[in-house]
Amino acid sequence: MRVGVLTGGGDCPGLNAVIRAIVRKGVPEYGYSFVGFRDGWRGPLEALTKPLDIPAVRGLLPRGGTILGSSRTNPFAIEGGVEKIRTNLQNLGVDALIAIGGEDTLGVATKLHEIGVNVIGVPKTIDNDLSGTDYTFGFDTAVNIAMEAIDRLHTTAESHHRALIVEVMGRHAGWIALHAGMAGGANIILIPEVPFDIEQVCTWVESRFRLDYAPIIVVSEGAKPKDRDESLLNEEKDAFGHVRLGGIGDWLAREIEARTGKEARTTVLGHVQRGGTPTARDRWLATRFGLHAIDAVHRGDWGQMTALRGTDITMVPLSEATKELKVVDPALYAEAEVFFG
Repeated sequence: MRVGVLTGGGDCPGLNAVIRAIVRKGVPEYGYSFVGFRDGWRGPLEALTKPLDIPAVRGLLPRGGTILGSSRTNPFAIEGGVEKIRTNLQNLGVDALIAIGGEDTLGVATKLHEIGVNVIGVPKTIDNDLSGTDYTFGFDTAVNIAMEAIDRLHTTAESHHRALIVEVMGRHAGWIALHAGMAGGANIILIPEVPFDIEQVCTWVESRFRLDYAPIIVVSEGAKPKDRDESLLNEEKDAFGHVRLGGIGDWLAREIEARTGKEARTTVLGHVQRGGTPTARDRWLATRFGLHAIDAVHRGDWGQMTALRGTDITMVPLSEATKELKVVDPALYAEAEVFFG
């Protein structure tokens, strides 16, 4: 059997560990050959390939990013795109695909499975917002990067008596902000699931300054104040129709300065959260996902996705994993509010 592997959407630490595990088990144990598709769904769409064998995956475990490249290509938004993929898979002798990605990449995989393509999914997103799995790899690394940034900003905030705002990723789900904020001792955490009251935020800021401490505010990029229907947006959209977010941190800084008279500065972590070497936990989880993905190929469990449930790796339908996002329960968020102000 010849198996294709692709990585789609935003990159994150642990992608290479998945690729390594798939090949390291698939070649000696099952006798499979592998082909890497470059740049997400653009690879099978345009027949862009890269050889994948055991020598090609040596040394990948600590390496961030993805050796296959990535993109936000949506073949269902391109005229004739799906037929091109089916034709290229047949011409390349590819019997099955392992798609490693988030909601959009796996959404495409779900649709391809429905029309007869043999697909297995592996969940990847630093946002940890995919249903069906307790955690996705990449999340732990992103949280630790954000936490370290918060740790460093505490000292400079105290030195300059400023309110410092840390904007982290999280379009619809505030998992990174919640985990990193609590771990880093943030004084205020703002997430998309719970619209915030800017007056209350300023009250917390002033309370912190009255104690002779400088506040640290962690905010998800998709967080929004109660008096706005939408997050701060710009007009640019990707192939899946997502509007690029950005600007909530700067907006908060302006509002805090205007309402409290206190100096405020914003640090936008952005793609720093995606880069660099994966943590031990992400290497462990990504490796286990890869091993179970190739086992699923061997069993012919098409249309399934690897998932972490407790400490076990199990398989769940792709359709279940992509039907809705996993967001922060407001009751869980309320636990963090004890530390606000």
